[in-house]
Amino acid sequence: MNTGQLVMRNLRKNSKTYGLYIFSLTFSAALYFAFVTLQYDPALDEAAASVKGAAAIQSASVLLIAIIAIFLLYANRLFLKRRSKEIGLFQLVGMRKGRIFWVLSGENVLVYFGALAVGIFIGFYLSKLAMVSLYRIIGVETAAKLHFSGAALTQTLLVFAAICVLMMGFTYVYIRKQTILSLFHIKGKTEMVAQGLRAFEIAFGVLGIVLIGFGYWLSSKLFEGQFVTQNELFLAMTTILAACVFGTWLFYKGTVSFVAKVIRRKKDGYLNIREVMSLSALMFRMKSNAVLLTVITTVSALAIGLLSLSYITYYSAEKSAKQWVPTDFAFTSVEDAEAFKNKLDQTGVDYQERTTEFIQGNVNVEGIINSSTEMMTGTAQEMAITSAAYMTDVDISPDEAVLTGSNDLLQRFVTFKEEGEIVIELGEETLSQHYRGLKKEFVLPSFYKVAGGMPTVVVNEETFVSLKKQQEAETSYGIDIIKESEVVAANSAYQEMDFQEQSESQWAMATNQKAHMGLYMFIVAFLGLTFLITSGCILYFKQVDETEGEKHNYTILRKLGFNRRQLEKGSYGKQLFAFGIPLLLGLSHSYFAVQSGWFFFGGELWTPMLLVMAVYTVLYSIFALLSVSHTKKVIKESL
Repeated sequence: MNTGQLVMRNLRKNSKTYGLYIFSLTFSAALYFAFVTLQYDPALDEAAASVKGAAAIQSASVLLIAIIAIFLLYANRLFLKRRSKEIGLFQLVGMRKGRIFWVLSGENVLVYFGALAVGIFIGFYLSKLAMVSLYRIIGVETAAKLHFSGAALTQTLLVFAAICVLMMGFTYVYIRKQTILSLFHIKGKTEMVAQGLRAFEIAFGVLGIVLIGFGYWLSSKLFEGQFVTQNELFLAMTTILAACVFGTWLFYKGTVSFVAKVIRRKKDGYLNIREVMSLSALMFRMKSNAVLLTVITTVSALAIGLLSLSYITYYSAEKSAKQWVPTDFAFTSVEDAEAFKNKLDQTGVDYQERTTEFIQGNVNVEGIINSSTEMMTGTAQEMAITSAAYMTDVDISPDEAVLTGSNDLLQRFVTFKEEGEIVIELGEETLSQHYRGLKKEFVLPSFYKVAGGMPTVVVNEETFVSLKKQQEAETSYGIDIIKESEVVAANSAYQEMDFQEQSESQWAMATNQKAHMGLYMFIVAFLGLTFLITSGCILYFKQVDETEGEKHNYTILRKLGFNRRQLEKGSYGKQLFAFGIPLLLGLSHSYFAVQSGWFFFGGELWTPMLLVMAVYTVLYSIFALLSVSHTKKVIKESL
């Protein structure tokens, strides 16, 4: 039998084995081709030129290549392991390792490029779905069209050809390295023998939990004023990352098996069938997978964290715009405001004008800042001062003042007391005002420098008139559109005009922020989805491989009197640990990572973060359910 005939015969014989392999190849090719097609689609930059869509996608495609390459190499490794006995038989009948390599390579090339062709076909149609999703996220009113790119096809073929060569190299090394005896024992090899609790294992188990806890604690203190210089922040972030990653590795290496052994010892070895099947997986299967599970957990946390932060910015776009531009439109010049009002009159849009007078002066707020905060103490800060007459819900006496215009970012660095004294220093006049509280409402737009940092001081109208004698007041001109349905028309009129001084549109600011962050959120979501599915597939393939290797165990347990229902219940606990521990740890890591700095990205935390976590959990759970279904099938066949 020549090599070609042997290749075709093996393909028919191993069709079931190749099923998982073909799925992983087809899926990877479809995702990559769809993503790269977006990069070469001219409609993307035409529809969203300001966000440079193709350039951003091109940068992300490099990371996508790395994810897919690692996934395919791991799938190929599992595939070789499942066929280890077959490779050993080839050697046993006298076939040279070189010929075995070419037989496996011939099979691999046929399957690989066949699956690649199917994947590209699916990816072509998937690219339209991706484009529709992107347009919807960034708010572009353009019809997505199917676009076949020769450059995308060439790039996909080159990338997957390079990965194929790399896989063939790993196959060659694997065949050369293994002996006939080792090939027959690979699938039956245990990771460790049954042993009692040892000192180093206890130390590893405790240290893993301590390091993760330390990383969480340090992340909660990251932006509370304890780290103020760039070097201190960098050192703190590096320490958090190292503690969490190394702690996660120790957790899988020692903590999991340590806890399982403690449970077994506590029950004096009297375990039911469910505990036997689940605890054995923890004690004998986790340790050698520590690096793989650490990578999956860390990158899962990274994907969830980055997607949460980008979605926080996208979700908070309108709220952030209202903080930077309190009115629908803001102007620094009365001439520009009057010109825009005339334009609105011609357009037929109803509006109301809101002018705000203010003074920029020095205000000493040391008396109302907590002593634990070192920032902005000891000297007067330049702040905006305005009258309570410009606010509807503020009623204060001439010797009182409130602060308004606070956000979550400011409150992380500056903590105000509930009461105290502030001192206004303006020209020859120094006024001591009793502090009455802090409000979140913004009254001045962002292009006034003082409004971008500290809050605005609100004083009584009588006090404000007195202060205007010391310094001439400035005026901010704001225009609010009465009917929300007419905001878009008003913004169109605004865009048509050429203003002499600085001005801002709240709607345009929110829309631009959504467009920018929408693209990055789409890219992060695409990469996160790719990693989620690849990591889910890896865990699924791993469980399938382990389940296939435990068929004889199920047969023995059935002979000992356990029925199929009992065995299935035991397998549920095993799958829960295999998929649940990496998921829960990844969610926990991402939660503390997002909590440490979400306020830099927007004003909403819980809704965006919990939504991202919920979607990730649901998609991740699909692979656990598939693994449970396969295990039930194997148990049924083994009985």
